[in-house]
Amino acid sequence: MYLRRDRALTAVSIMLDVAFHAGRSGVVSGADIAKRGNMLRRGIEPVLQALSREKLLDSVRGPKGGYRLGRPPRTITLHEIVQAVTEDRVPEGEAANPLVEKVLEPFWSVMNAELAKKMEAVTLEGLLRQAEEAGMQRPSRAPISFSI
Repeated sequence: MYLRRDRALTAVSIMLDVAFHAGRSGVVSGADIAKRGNMLRRGIEPVLQALSREKLLDSVRGPKGGYRLGRPPRTITLHEIVQAVTEDRVPEGEAANPLVEKVLEPFWSVMNAELAKKMEAVTLEGLLRQAEEAGMQRPSRAPISFSI
């Protein structure tokens, strides 16, 4: 569910950071993502793994490794990102609260469905456009040139 997930915001933040700084061709390290987002590296690792499992991110190994988008940003929706990292779990052995069960859960379900519909319409590409309109400049990837 969207409205009560810190992990969802972390995942969207990570995906936007990767799209902004690496795109599909470059890579960014998990340490750089954590530093720019003011997050702990070990705290974002499970989110990075979940996004990689869902093929939203590609993980590149090695000394120059890191993460890049698994698909073009125009095809990745916020809904997809949130779904990759959230699970609806009810703790085992917890007694059912009738007010939660009969009032809050139905309300939350309706709100969640409406928000899911709106997030389905937003892509990473749209967020990248908003960043550019806000005056942010993406890092340039200078081509490698060799001269002898």
